[in-house]
Amino acid sequence: MAEPGTGLSALLRQPGFGRYWASRIVAITAGQMLLVALGWQVYELTGSAWDLGLVGLAQFLPGLLLALPAGHWVDKYPRRAVLALAMLVQTSVALALAIASQQSALSRDGVLLLSLLLGSARALQMPASGALLPQLLPPQLLPRALALSASAMQGAIVAGPALGGVVYAAGPAAVYALAAAGYALALGGLIGLRPRPFVRRNAPASWSTVLAGLHFIWDRPVLLGAVLLDLFAVLLGGATALLPIFARDILDTGPDGLGLLRAAPALGALLMSLLLARWPVQRRCGAWLLGSVAVFGLTMVVFGLSTLFWLSLLALALSGMADMVSVTLRHSLLQLETPDEMRGRVGAVNAVFIGASNELGEFESGATAAWWGPVASVVAGGIGTLLVVALWLRLFRPLAQRDHLVPPAAAGH
Repeated sequence: MAEPGTGLSALLRQPGFGRYWASRIVAITAGQMLLVALGWQVYELTGSAWDLGLVGLAQFLPGLLLALPAGHWVDKYPRRAVLALAMLVQTSVALALAIASQQSALSRDGVLLLSLLLGSARALQMPASGALLPQLLPPQLLPRALALSASAMQGAIVAGPALGGVVYAAGPAAVYALAAAGYALALGGLIGLRPRPFVRRNAPASWSTVLAGLHFIWDRPVLLGAVLLDLFAVLLGGATALLPIFARDILDTGPDGLGLLRAAPALGALLMSLLLARWPVQRRCGAWLLGSVAVFGLTMVVFGLSTLFWLSLLALALSGMADMVSVTLRHSLLQLETPDEMRGRVGAVNAVFIGASNELGEFESGATAAWWGPVASVVAGGIGTLLVVALWLRLFRPLAQRDHLVPPAAAGH
């Protein structure tokens, strides 16, 4: 049972959280709509899978190159302002896409340039958004807030592409205009926030300040173990890139079945995030974290071996639920263990690990599937995830033995 003053009602009474949560829903939905329309339009313009890959690369590279400097800026300048700047850039990009599409003036090079701007804005958005949330809440409410915030993200990931696809019937300009309106609405919500102040860094940027987040995580076994656990779990156990192969060649289904397979992990994650918002993990969080990653590995083994569509859907949904437990606990540990003045740089390091695990995970899945076949690739990845959990029990004992999420000192404030 939740302690007095830490329940869901106490969280929803926090005036800043409601604005933050609503802005996050609207912004992520707008982003998902924009990405669906952009991918479809680029393929219509060029008919090239290579150009689709270049658009993704143009969005990924700025995030990789700017992540650590962005963390420094988030710790130096007001985080609400940094996040608002990211929203303003994305609003401008969506408007530019809408105008160019309406005038039939959008070119391949123009798309790549705007994709670079999108990637740059998102390099600021992730660490700023993560660092801003703890300024709106007392520490004991943060795990519940992270779970509810994650539910917003998963709901938007499910709803955004569907909404973008429906609106695309009226033309890509309509999707981009609606996305621009969503970003502008999210920007308006951020302007009304009143976060508590934090100790800002006034030192100029240097290698020591930019890399301080990496040093901070490296010196703390609990945080290092949690971040690396997520990296290797997604790197080995992810199967998203292979879903088209499973849908067509193994499960004998079409594009509609592929859509359900892609939605299943997000739907499972959405359900679990709502459950965690109502009943957050309060004790034995290290065991829960490692256990959830082990369950994720098991579900990948089941999915890899399954030839039944319903069983594959169930395995993917359970993988999303297990992954949401892991993500919520890891983010909670990072936020609660990190002092205010370091949250931007630590969040930026976490963003680099997340990006690396997702991008390299897709490459690893494709490479091993080419060598061994898709079934062996997914099953081996799931088994590899289980072996990582077993290894972490020995290498990162402080993480495995961690009891409370909230440190005693923070809980007393």
